[in-house]
Amino acid sequence: MNKTGEIVAKTGAEFADGVAKGVEKTFKNEVIISQELKNSGLSSGKIIINSSDSTVDNILTAYLIFDKTIDKNITVKVFNQDGQEYGRVRQAVKGEKGEAKYIDFVFDKRTNIDGKGKVTFE
Repeated sequence: MNKTGEIVAKTGAEFADGVAKGVEKTFKNEVIISQELKNSGLSSGKIIINSSDSTVDNILTAYLIFDKTIDKNITVKVFNQDGQEYGRVRQAVKGEKGEAKYIDFVFDKRTNIDGKGKVTFE
């Protein structure tokens, strides 16, 4: 009985690892940061698509890097593979020079962010 439990637990963990890697690989969105934001000292690292309890894939979590102190409203737009916009959110972003942190951009609950397309920060 214990061996069966160990096998099930190991298989479940391997499956979860495989799913996580698969999801990470499918995020092929091109990420574009406007020249104005680049000039303001903003760049990005990893971008993750998340879900809330009541929605699926409507939260874009961006690891933002601040080379200068920034306190401004940023608009994030998502586009499908054909270049059609299907989501937009505007949010205040603050960061001190030398800081880096994850920031969630929560889109309308009907926005299901695709793994392929384009994401812009303006």
